[in-house]
Amino acid sequence: MSDDKPWIYSQSVASVYPHYVAKAEKKGRSKREVDEIIRWLTGYSQRQLNSKLKAETDFETFFDTAPELNPNRRLVVGVVCGVRVEQIEEPTMQEIRCLDELVDELARGKAMEKILRTP
Repeated sequence: MSDDKPWIYSQSVASVYPHYVAKAEKKGRSKREVDEIIRWLTGYSQRQLNSKLKAETDFETFFDTAPELNPNRRLVVGVVCGVRVEQIEEPTMQEIRCLDELVDELARGKAMEKILRTP
């Protein structure tokens, strides 16, 4: 991986995943809901997600090899780390920030139907 890529690309999803779960659980939500969000976003099955976490797959590979990125992820808007998710041009960074925004929505108490952009 080249040095000009953001550090988060080379971080394993497994290293950040416990923070997603802790953020959700602190607000009365569950690990199951975090997993559902990740599966919705990426198209991974629960078994595939577990395998990626166990293998300590980095974020770049995690999104590059996702079975089917959900087309409705483009409906996710919001600000993460001071940047509007929908305005991020680099695809991998946009996917990472989209996941961050979805977990934030979960922690804010938003209904799963709204988080998953269910019609």
